[in-house]
Amino acid sequence: MRSEEPPYLQIADKLRDRITRGDWKLGERLPSRARLATAYGVGANVLQRAQELLITEGLLEGRAGSGTYVRQPTERRPMLRTRHLGLHSATPFRADFAKYGPYGTWDAHSNVRTPATPEVAARLGIEPGELTVHTLYEFLIEGRPVQLAMSWEPHAITVGSPVLMPELGPLAGRGVVERMAGIGVHVEFAVERPRPARATQEQALLLGISAGDLLTLVERTYFDADGRAVETADIVIPDSRWEISYELPVERPQHPRRPPHQQSQHPQQRRPR
Repeated sequence: MRSEEPPYLQIADKLRDRITRGDWKLGERLPSRARLATAYGVGANVLQRAQELLITEGLLEGRAGSGTYVRQPTERRPMLRTRHLGLHSATPFRADFAKYGPYGTWDAHSNVRTPATPEVAARLGIEPGELTVHTLYEFLIEGRPVQLAMSWEPHAITVGSPVLMPELGPLAGRGVVERMAGIGVHVEFAVERPRPARATQEQALLLGISAGDLLTLVERTYFDADGRAVETADIVIPDSRWEISYELPVERPQHPRRPPHQQSQHPQQRRPR
């Protein structure tokens, strides 16, 4: 270790060595920052920067109000984004969570009069400031948050109907396609735009990951037969928890009939020479 290295890098090297040696086991809580700072003869700010570096490297994880822990490897579960989004079928993330039976659950909170931001309005094809039904979702497996989503539906489409709130009423939790069909709005297709991102501090706290961790953000919008957007959503998927794949339909080629002069003749139909 070079003495000209900043103090926080020197402390990070020492902590990294101890984690590698197994001085702290996977999932074990480290001593408090004050205690470690005293042990290494540095200030609390230096110790904090060293731990933040190791959090970015994936060796440690911070838990709000609890402390810093040696990070445990997490299982990456398969997530299939499929074209089968018809009536009576769950949305893609609910279909994935259904695999885990009683261990896969979600919490949701809706606000039925949320003005559309310019970005949301553009996605829904409405004017900025028009009202939407905005719902926040937190998806959990065995009580641990593993995915987030935010959705917006034009208030004008569902106002006064029994499906105004996605998670209340006779079709609660049935998904956009079935709920909209219940009021005569027929969803024809969905468009998804995935892109990589890094977890914000707020997302990290909700998901129990570290700020800066890799995410996949999926922007999904449902459209009816007239091309009108009936719902748009941002789905936040931690890369450390999910391995995403897409099922894409393949159309079989239509083999044209060969021209008559290329068709083989039955021996009995051939003209004698």
